[in-house]
Amino acid sequence: MAASCSLATFTLASARSAWACSAAVWALAAFAWVLASARALRPSPATRAWDVCSPVSKTKDVRAAVEKELGFDPGVDATHIAVRNIVGDVTLTGTVPSCPQYLEAAAAARRGAGVTGVHNQLEVALPEGDYRDDVKLATAANNALAQNVTVPDSVEATAEDGNIFLTGTVSYGTERAAAEKAVADVTGVRNVSNDIEISYGLDPVEVDLHVQQALDRAAAIPDDSDVTADTKAGVITLTGHVRTWAEHDAVVGAALMARGVVDIRDELEVTG
Repeated sequence: MAASCSLATFTLASARSAWACSAAVWALAAFAWVLASARALRPSPATRAWDVCSPVSKTKDVRAAVEKELGFDPGVDATHIAVRNIVGDVTLTGTVPSCPQYLEAAAAARRGAGVTGVHNQLEVALPEGDYRDDVKLATAANNALAQNVTVPDSVEATAEDGNIFLTGTVSYGTERAAAEKAVADVTGVRNVSNDIEISYGLDPVEVDLHVQQALDRAAAIPDDSDVTADTKAGVITLTGHVRTWAEHDAVVGAALMARGVVDIRDELEVTG
């Protein structure tokens, strides 16, 4: 009877040990299966990088930033503006009610995070009350030029169906830009064609020197900038990289103020 009890005790102990071993094996197997499943479902580093940096996600973020900036700017009625973006290259389409809003919309778009280029394809759809015939519009535009102390008397404006055409001669690119802005703010203007010429009497080497010195003095342009200015017949070609549109505008503005600059070819790349 004792032997039988001892045997029964041994058998029960063996069974318990075998069950514990089997449970441990099953637990390890289950853990291994869960780990393998997690690895299978987890995206690879390349996939994760694509999810974060894909053109689709970037397009959505940049477009949203531009749309918010357009809606935030009090100088723009963004009701009829559509924003399209391809990896930071933004295109504006639709209509705005005035020429100043046409210009401001592009400026607002450039302020959006991640924007590397802006194509302004907006059209100015004048409200009925803002329309002026050619004679009245030309008179208003020439009055605006005359009232602007920055614009020389040699500049003249003509009008046709809401379009202003500027002609004449100035000494600086800043004067040319001031004339364009002066008439763009006139009620009834849909577009401005700037055919003003810049006269200069400087040697091309001197022009190049003036531009380089202007770029070196500009506080918004970093010391390690790779921006270069090449001068040919008074036309400045700007190349290199800038981090933001504010830095871009600082470079163009500095070059525009240099003596002898007839025109600027902007080939700068905004890295964003």
